[in-house]
Amino acid sequence: MNKWYNLKSEHDDIILSTRVRFARNLADFPFPCRLDDEGKQTVCRTVRDALSDVSGIKLHYIEMDNLSRKQAVALAERHLISPEFAIPQKGRALLLSEDESVSIMLCEEDHIRIQVIKGGLDTEGAFELANRIDDLLDSKLRYAFDERIGYLTQCPTNLGTGMRASVMMHLPALSKCSQISKLASTVGKLGLTIRGSYGEGTNAKGDIFQLSNQLTLGISERSALDNLKAITMQIATQERSAGEEFVKNVNILDRITRAYGILSSARLLSTDEMLDLFSWVRLGAVYGIIEADTVKINELTETMQAATLASAHGENLSEDERDEIRAKTVRKELFGKQ
Repeated sequence: MNKWYNLKSEHDDIILSTRVRFARNLADFPFPCRLDDEGKQTVCRTVRDALSDVSGIKLHYIEMDNLSRKQAVALAERHLISPEFAIPQKGRALLLSEDESVSIMLCEEDHIRIQVIKGGLDTEGAFELANRIDDLLDSKLRYAFDERIGYLTQCPTNLGTGMRASVMMHLPALSKCSQISKLASTVGKLGLTIRGSYGEGTNAKGDIFQLSNQLTLGISERSALDNLKAITMQIATQERSAGEEFVKNVNILDRITRAYGILSSARLLSTDEMLDLFSWVRLGAVYGIIEADTVKINELTETMQAATLASAHGENLSEDERDEIRAKTVRKELFGKQ
């Protein structure tokens, strides 16, 4: 089955993915931080049973205790769980769809974290699917909800709608021209925040940034999504304008073609180097300087990170062995070379 990142999508020259996440808690249980292991397991099983018949979606139930450390980190690398959720702790579980577009963390910071990822810019599609799952749970379980405040969450910053919506954007021109700090200041005044690809406190490897809403209280889900979409399109326009000028520079053209050459012939390739080279090659492909399949780059970005690669090829691989497999896979999948 194709994953969400295997498919061509709208505005994917700049916008790699859209994510909508709902934080929910059950009224009949304390927050996870106050639950013992048995209580957490009860919550997990209760939610699992409530979602046994989601129309058109098969959800696999995964007890996090049954995963190795690398398998858990691999899920975080692919943005299916939070980095914190990958830390071993009893009483946690995950519901995951086969195409990895739906992931539901159970007993993380809140009882339920519903997450839907769509390729490109698709706020409507991501929201509608997340909302359908949310409505199904709401019809079977009793949420912690206050008529005045909204959905009750462990962290006050999620009170209200409990919704976080974000887009992942490739912004090489704005990044390399040192415009991100200015951009972050501007979007902050509009109720949004721009961070590294794994959220707060992370670096933007490969010039990939996450833009998300900050406000959840006193604003509707639709208003938050409309605001996110509008600002995303403005940033995409800025990136395209900056990119058109950026690639006219012979030094930039040289970086693009050198990156293409290294990826097509490298025998060892670290994750960080791969992401940096992918950024240059994607830039060149978008502006017709070189030929490269950007959808395939999306796929390799997800599948060739350290823990994900190790989970697929053997958890006891040395660093050199991982780098060799990564380089060989990139040569074969992106360039058709052995």
